[in-house]
Amino acid sequence: MNRFGEIINFLKVRKKWWLTPIIFILILLSLVLVLTQGSVLAPFIYAIF
Repeated sequence: MNRFGEIINFLKVRKKWWLTPIIFILILLSLVLVLTQGSVLAPFIYAIF
């Protein structure tokens, strides 16, 4: 959680709020790849990228 706090603090101090959607999408894609790694859907997800 400390890293998450550092990222939020960086966004506040540097006024880089436009990075928020990019970070959110990267986290979402990471979760999708990790959660579907061992499933039957893995070949289809890797084909998209």
